[in-house]
Amino acid sequence: MARTAAIVVGVVVGMTGMAFAAVPLYDAFCKITGYGGTTQEADTAPDQVLERRIEVRFDANVAPGLPVEFAPSQINQTLRIGETGLAFYTVHNNSDQPIVARATYNVTPHMAGPYFAKLECFCFQDKVLAPGETAELPVVYFVDPEIVTDSDTAEINTLTLSYTFFRSTDADAALAPAG
Repeated sequence: MARTAAIVVGVVVGMTGMAFAAVPLYDAFCKITGYGGTTQEADTAPDQVLERRIEVRFDANVAPGLPVEFAPSQINQTLRIGETGLAFYTVHNNSDQPIVARATYNVTPHMAGPYFAKLECFCFQDKVLAPGETAELPVVYFVDPEIVTDSDTAEINTLTLSYTFFRSTDADAALAPAG
């Protein structure tokens, strides 16, 4: 009887631990594999720039209940594969309260996620917006030349980079006075 109880307790503890580990493990899996259109982070741009061009479209969304306007400053850009691009998004806080928000992102078609890399992005950290503040948010990116060697992505000519702004779960820490 004691052995059965110990096994049941062990299973419950193990399942609880797995539930807490699921989100970070899934996030790590998506970042490594590009699953679901998760883009990559890079420290340097590729050495190779191809003659072939690719169009990158820009999309912006806002989570329900977040009082901001958020839009790309340009609809699209066409650049050579491997070339570094610079795009901007504009965000405006429509409320009379400070807001702490974070952008999540993906690329479509999803199979292109492993080949779309960001060197710099506003999405890497929370953004604090004062009441009525408008901010220009940059993203520096490239499409990895390896995209043309993958039979699943070789024919892709257009990608869409999409962001959704959400209220940050760390808002209290970001708004706390320094010191």
